[in-house]
Amino acid sequence: MSAIGLIETRGLTAAVEALDSMAKAANVQLVDMKQVGSGLITVIVEGDVADVSSAIEIGRLAPERTGGELISSNAIPRPHSELKKIL
Repeated sequence: MSAIGLIETRGLTAAVEALDSMAKAANVQLVDMKQVGSGLITVIVEGDVADVSSAIEIGRLAPERTGGELISSNAIPRPHSELKKIL
C-alpha cells in the first residue's frame, strides 16, 4: 500500500531538516520540494502508509529545532492516481 506525505514549513532550512529527519526515521523517498512563495516550502515524500505516517510525525518536530515554523502536514494513504500527476 502506498501513501504520500506533505510537510509545509516557513524557511528552507526547516524544510531540509524535516526531510532529513523523515528519511532517517522511515523508508520514504522524496517526490518533490516546492517553493510556494513568502518563504513557504512544501516537502513531498512517498512510501508505505506506515512509513509515511511515521515520517510525518517525526518531520513535524524538525522545524522547531532550526527556528523554523511548521505550517501544516498531512499523510494521504492510497492517493488517487490522478493526484500523482500534479505532484
